[in-house]
Amino acid sequence: MTAADRSALCVRVRGHVQGVGFRWKTREAAVARGLAGWVCNHPDGSVETWIEGPRSSVLELLEWLRVGPRGARVDSLEPVEVVAQGLTGFLVR
Repeated sequence: MTAADRSALCVRVRGHVQGVGFRWKTREAAVARGLAGWVCNHPDGSVETWIEGPRSSVLELLEWLRVGPRGARVDSLEPVEVVAQGLTGFLVR
């Protein structure tokens, strides 16, 4: 994949998204789509995730984030396009 084919988003997810396995399920969903990046909790109760890879896969994960895993309630997403860093793997922080 060339750099031109690589897309990246940093997404803040708000709602009932902590204490429901959101980070681990996000990692599973990202790995299943061949994406790289990370996901972490924030003290304000939101979850932030950095995702990069093929644009179509990044957009698929963005759609998944709109719903999240069972037990989650997503109230809003704040996606910001960022420059891909060439990350490999997907970490839960």
